[in-house]
Amino acid sequence: MIDERLLNPVSTRELERRWAAARKGMAEHKIDALVMQNNNDWLGGYVRWFTDTPLSNGYPRSLIFPASGLMTVVDMGAKDGRRKINGGDAVNRGVGEIVSTAAFTSVAFTDEYQAELVVEGLGKGGYRTIGWVGVGAMPYAFVARIERELAGKATFVDATELVDRLKAIKSEEEKELIRKCAGMQDEIFARLLKKIRPGMTGNDITALAQYEGRLMGSEQGLFLGSAAPLGQASRFLDRHLQARTLKPGEHFSLLIENNGPGGMYTEIARTIVLGKASNELIDGFESMKEAQAHTLRQLKPGASCAEIARSHDEYMRGRGLPPELRLYAHGQGYDLVERPLIRSDETMTIAEHMNFAVHPGYETNSIFAVICDNYFIEAGGPGACLHKTPKQVFEV
Repeated sequence: MIDERLLNPVSTRELERRWAAARKGMAEHKIDALVMQNNNDWLGGYVRWFTDTPLSNGYPRSLIFPASGLMTVVDMGAKDGRRKINGGDAVNRGVGEIVSTAAFTSVAFTDEYQAELVVEGLGKGGYRTIGWVGVGAMPYAFVARIERELAGKATFVDATELVDRLKAIKSEEEKELIRKCAGMQDEIFARLLKKIRPGMTGNDITALAQYEGRLMGSEQGLFLGSAAPLGQASRFLDRHLQARTLKPGEHFSLLIENNGPGGMYTEIARTIVLGKASNELIDGFESMKEAQAHTLRQLKPGASCAEIARSHDEYMRGRGLPPELRLYAHGQGYDLVERPLIRSDETMTIAEHMNFAVHPGYETNSIFAVICDNYFIEAGGPGACLHKTPKQVFEV
């Protein structure tokens, strides 16, 4: 049974598939238990992948995932809260016990409260080899307390790579959620085109995008953009820099990067002009459309991410454009950005059933040129674009 209050839950069968895959990897690496903690729904997808529970507002949730048996959850809540559910809770599937403590990341003297409960849970299980998952995102005090308390009793290893490789390959159920997300973003953009007008601020536009998405099942996400006159760069800016009013003849670069029903992410970026686009703007967009196609031709199973990144930089330099210094293509799932990255420091190779966002772009004083869409990797390379919005600069 799945609780009727859950918004777009994944199936119990899908959770069981993930648990079995993780336990197979744990057995191969002789890991007795995994420990993870997340506190947001943008770049905090590990706990959700195992439990189907999103995290938000900076409140941490810690998880002990054993090589056999039920999970233990350490949550924010009442001090010394304990609830034995023995796998029978319709919201917390696969969980044996939920314990809680009143800990807040903004209150330093509570930094080790969750760690104390994790130590207790690990001690009860008698786990000797413990794998950290996403340790770099966990508070230092949390990790240090656990390792200090269990020094000499357990060995700690980094199991992030193990889980990253599992998360990167999408199941059929996950792929369907990703398709729904891309379709939702197409519809959001179509609705915005009908409503965008002079006099709206950037915040008005992105708030409308968020509103339309929530009506269609979205839970969290980012909505970036800014207005500028033609001849000035219209950059991706966050909400606190979106107060400027859009005027007739100006343009607006928009990134819609929210998750869809079930929590999977895709992202789409296009430029909207309230009037006639300049040749410079159209030429810049077309060059990034070809850059996207250049990368897509190389996204084949077994391909090196580092080599694809190098090829992209050669493409850009060959046209007098700057190389990529941040990130222009990457995997997505429960995280806005997840592995593999198309970058020189990525060791993972391309594989079938990955979900990629490909968003090449560049900026000068007079132009911000960008395009963004999502693709599944199939046996021969990328499938059809998941977004159906035309690849063009929109004049309204």
